[in-house]
Amino acid sequence: MLTKEKLARINELAKKSKTSGLTEKEKSEQKQLREEYLQNIRGSFTNQLKTVKIIDPAGNDVTPLKVKDMQKRNEKH
Repeated sequence: MLTKEKLARINELAKKSKTSGLTEKEKSEQKQLREEYLQNIRGSFTNQLKTVKIIDPAGNDVTPLKVKDMQKRNEKH
């Protein structure tokens, strides 16, 4: 999870980008922070998928095979 300071810095750079523009160093920092943020979001989403089970109205497990495979791989680790 990103710290509050990093999230604040992302927002600060975004605001500055819209108003006065960023230096090359700030652009690089913004790119790195955004990538870290996206990795965090993707990791959280993947962890959520590892716990998903889809049941149809008849009570049958209809969880997609791709998700089941991911869950099985997770159990092995």
